[in-house]
Amino acid sequence: MNSKWMIPAAVMALTLALAPQAQARNTEYKLSFEELLNAPEVKEKLDPSIKFYLAGQKTPTVVKRFQDDVSSRKTSGVGKSDEVGCRWAALSALLAMQQKAKQVGANAVVDVVSYYKKAPFSSPTEYQCNAGAVVIGVTLKGTYATVAE
Repeated sequence: MNSKWMIPAAVMALTLALAPQAQARNTEYKLSFEELLNAPEVKEKLDPSIKFYLAGQKTPTVVKRFQDDVSSRKTSGVGKSDEVGCRWAALSALLAMQQKAKQVGANAVVDVVSYYKKAPFSSPTEYQCNAGAVVIGVTLKGTYATVAE
């Protein structure tokens, strides 16, 4: 074998040997929704006129319900902690829901649940985030609504 191909072949073999382990990581986190909403970068980007309420959380009177929707957002986990990646993915999902709420004339998203791989996780205080070797994702499902102020 030509020596100039030995190193690349060794690197390729090592990469292929480790690839299944790297892809297999799927760490599930249950994180505080209140802490998410109070994080400075989240408060700075979300419009306070649109409120978010987890399923089971005390909610103002719902005056009108619009459609249900799912928002699935991912971010790169490279170079950041899982917690930071989870916060960014969750913020992206909330921003998408906020935009849609404005489009349909809602002032809230109610009954929000995590919906990773279409499996609902419902908590009045937490949302779910899943972190892989490279990608971190949050999927939320909720109902656009008008709530009494």
